[in-house]
Amino acid sequence: MFDIEKELKKLPAKPGVYIMHDKNDKIIYVGKAISLKNRVRQYFRKNNKTKRIENMVSLVDHFEYIVTENEAEALILECNLIKKYNPKYNILPKFNVLLKDDKTYPYIKITVQTDYPDVYITRRKLNDGAKYFGPYANPGSAKEMVDLIKSKFKIRQCRNFKYKDRPCLNYHIKKCLAPCMGYVSKEDYKKQIDEIIDLLEGKVDKILKQLTEEMEEASKNMQYETAAYLRDKIIAIENVSKRQKVSNMGENDIDVIGLARNDTEVCIEMFFIRKSKMIGREHYFFKGLQDEEKSEIMSSFIKQYYLEKDFLPSKIMVKETIEDKELIELLLTQKAEHKVEIKMPQKGEKLRLVDMAENNAYITLNNKEKDKYNVLTELKEVLKLDKYPRKIECYDISNISGNFIVAGMCVMENGVIKKNLSRRFKIKSVVNNQDDPKCMNEVIYRRLQHSINGRNDGFGALPDVIFVDGGITQIRSAKQALYDLNLSIPIFGMVKNDKHQTRALMDENRNELTISQSLLNAITMFQDSVHDTAIGYHRKLRDESMIKSALDEIPGIGTAKKAMLLKKFGSVEKISEASIEELTSVKGINEDLAKKILEELSK
Repeated sequence: MFDIEKELKKLPAKPGVYIMHDKNDKIIYVGKAISLKNRVRQYFRKNNKTKRIENMVSLVDHFEYIVTENEAEALILECNLIKKYNPKYNILPKFNVLLKDDKTYPYIKITVQTDYPDVYITRRKLNDGAKYFGPYANPGSAKEMVDLIKSKFKIRQCRNFKYKDRPCLNYHIKKCLAPCMGYVSKEDYKKQIDEIIDLLEGKVDKILKQLTEEMEEASKNMQYETAAYLRDKIIAIENVSKRQKVSNMGENDIDVIGLARNDTEVCIEMFFIRKSKMIGREHYFFKGLQDEEKSEIMSSFIKQYYLEKDFLPSKIMVKETIEDKELIELLLTQKAEHKVEIKMPQKGEKLRLVDMAENNAYITLNNKEKDKYNVLTELKEVLKLDKYPRKIECYDISNISGNFIVAGMCVMENGVIKKNLSRRFKIKSVVNNQDDPKCMNEVIYRRLQHSINGRNDGFGALPDVIFVDGGITQIRSAKQALYDLNLSIPIFGMVKNDKHQTRALMDENRNELTISQSLLNAITMFQDSVHDTAIGYHRKLRDESMIKSALDEIPGIGTAKKAMLLKKFGSVEKISEASIEELTSVKGINEDLAKKILEELSK
């Protein structure tokens, strides 16, 4: 039996990582320490601990530790273990959504190594001789810039350049100079590319001066069409420049981070500044951190966020004091291969930017609360409810010609879609028949029965309102399920137009309810979410069935061989396209069996 007090005495006064386990041997907390002896003992002594830590300590059954050479190694190991095990009581796992959902930020790529360079967006930065600009934190900003470039500069639009017999449409509508036909020299084409590079590097004054001179010259020569084209280009560049300009800070790459919180949530707002221009912003919401110190939250955020990034700025500016600041700077510098500093500005323009990020975090947080309240308020009024619809459930049926019939359920709580509460159902009462209303009746009856019977299987309390994907037929089917269960819950249908887009809500009397555009957007997202849940489950069952019917009926193919085949080739389709030699490379597949597999899959 693990004796905590005895094991505490064995802890070395060395740097390392400690790992807390519960009675089921599940890792619930990971931390690092300069001195394992001093740090771990603190958890089991009476002192001022946060509620989160108190709860964690109460669940600790045993712990283990790993000694490292220094604190830097301990920090890296801590981050890796947290990422691997996702302990419940660490702050960092609350940020894992950043890593799981994070996309590679886009770059604008100019293929300057070619005779007639192309300009496009890419998410991969290669060592191929091209010029890359970014990364753009907001993909919309990158797209806006490329759209501007391709509308105001007559560069080629085709990705695969080759000489042709005739120019494409872009030449005829004056969006391209047709280098594929030799209508423009490499030198003249390069002039445009140089202007684009100046624009992306922020040398706006230089390009505007040049374009203004060209416009005036064209006007003097009565080349009014050319002058108008240059005028529009100037206006577009000025507008983009105004939106992006921050100030002349004399710094290349800066991330500014602000933090705000209320009673339930924390919001972190990030500004991304590249070459004195704001190229984008992002914000993240986190729950359950309201009792934590701001400095600890910010420290945890920076460690996880930047240790997972390919691109790191030269400066990170924050308001809070960062724990282990020097150590984190060292690690980030090593990763980036250039100096990375964490700054807490006290005055001037940099402090103004940090304050602006923090203020925007508060605004973003408040707007989120307002949006949720507005959705609930409008729903209460439109649906003529006695109370706010705190919990709404939405249902959708998915099938193809009556096969693999499933249902999806999504939940909205307090105006927010809760993806973790989504549920999937395999329809039992309808087989090989397309009867969506009957399916709707079954799934709602089954789901509501869970709450009535008090079963603790993740469904929770009964909903305040039910939405069904469909019109009056689905509404009546759902209503019948409520009647059979002796329940009274308002039910509404989400009606679509001929383009399969949500256009209105319908009550049980066929009345279509007038709603605002903002509420329509929220309902559309809700409908899209439940649709994705249902159709995703449908496809999963369909694919499983295809795999079963294709492989399991082949004599000599058991579970183990099927698994090895799918592991090597990825799909049944790829297996059917393989050669005899490729199939026999799989353990247990001889030449005769390989021939039999190809013969059966070709039927």
